[in-house]
Amino acid sequence: MVQQEVLDRRFSALADSTRRAVLERLGQGPATIGELAEPHAMTLTGMKKHVQVLEDAGLVVTEKVGRSRQCRLGTERLDDVMAWISFYQRLWERRLDGLDAYVTMRPPADAPPRGPDT
Repeated sequence: MVQQEVLDRRFSALADSTRRAVLERLGQGPATIGELAEPHAMTLTGMKKHVQVLEDAGLVVTEKVGRSRQCRLGTERLDDVMAWISFYQRLWERRLDGLDAYVTMRPPADAPPRGPDT
């Protein structure tokens, strides 16, 4: 159950394009809330809410530095998310491979019926 909650928080955090852009930006190095808000023409309060969602998911860490809040990528990686996605990717690949095999081996619809002598 705990694992599902972690996945829910991570997927929820990644569901928003602004938060994904924040993660991309932090991949280049630390930034303040103001620096993160600027390209989105967003208020500091609005960006702080986005950063809080990322922080709750373990994807971002913030630290008070003087009068600003410095953000950097968190220590949590997306390994659990990738494992979940990989599981379902393999599942669907097996199902689609099975469907492909069925369709390939199935006689064409306009082929004459095969009798016991054929």
